Amino acid sequence: MSEHVQVVPPFAPTRGLVRKRQTATPSLREWVRHSALFLLTFITTTFAGIVIAAPEANVTEPGKSGLLSYVLYIPEYYRRLVVALFEQAISNPALLKSGLTFSTALLTILLAHEMGHYLACRYYGVRATLPFFIPAPPLFLAGTFGAFIKMKSPIPSRRALFDIGLAGPLAGFVILLPVAVAGLLTLQTGAPSSSNELIIFNDPLLFQLIGKLSGKDLPNAQPNPFYMAAWIGLLVTSLNLMPVGQLDGGHGTFAVFGGRAHKIIGRVAFVAVAVTSVLGFIWHGSPSGFLYTVLLAVMLKVRHPAPEEMEPLGRGRSIVAIVTLIVFALSFVPFPLTIS
Repeated sequence: MSEHVQVVPPFAPTRGLVRKRQTATPSLREWVRHSALFLLTFITTTFAGIVIAAPEANVTEPGKSGLLSYVLYIPEYYRRLVVALFEQAISNPALLKSGLTFSTALLTILLAHEMGHYLACRYYGVRATLPFFIPAPPLFLAGTFGAFIKMKSPIPSRRALFDIGLAGPLAGFVILLPVAVAGLLTLQTGAPSSSNELIIFNDPLLFQLIGKLSGKDLPNAQPNPFYMAAWIGLLVTSLNLMPVGQLDGGHGTFAVFGGRAHKIIGRVAFVAVAVTSVLGFIWHGSPSGFLYTVLLAVMLKVRHPAPEEMEPLGRGRSIVAIVTLIVFALSFVPFPLTIS
């Protein structure tokens, strides 16, 4: 790299535009807490990967001999199913390997996403926590409710807001690409579809493009751990890039267009998602869109703080904004699931 500042890519902040602040180094207690959450999430996502790969478990239904047995029927059936799947994984190393593969791939994508935010915060001197990983109960599809960091100090500038907001999804997408390629190249095509199949995972545009380039017949393929990790990663990416509230896309929208346009665009996006959720339920039998609608409704109620300075973004970040729109288009699926 040349020593002249002028040749630095225009989206990279120059020294004069970065307000350096003192940021506290995470304490040992914080490292232990966040590491424990990460380890617990690794366990739950590994179990989720086992569930995805395992054949249907043979579980004996609990008896119904009294009022208490009816009340405890669902918890007891749930416990028996979890135990049966665990025993399958112990006796079948291939299942355990699939679970570990899924967990490692998914958490690598999520970790890259959150570290993109965290390192950008550190660069700009914005106080932020280490990533919080949220484990989910066994049998939940992904084994996690995602991850997040919490910023504890104001964002100093418009460029800092832009960089911090979009560093996460862009970093996650870069790590996701090889996972998606590996997943689609190793798909077993021509696998007979099960008559009992209830959930169909609809492919985002990125998968469709890779499938065409590789000659894979995606509708008749059997998903594998890499495919599922990338599919969930793309779903998380597209959701985070929604231009609403304090989602990553909301930060980018505020930085590019300002506060007033941020509110208008967010409301338009909310209406579009709400309409799509109804169509998804009618056409695909999937109620998942209503969860997105509720999430965006909550985000609309959260005020987005303005950065301390609203300097011009520059051409470089405008190009990054266009690239981010392309990433969103490649990740977004209007109807992620079809329930038959």
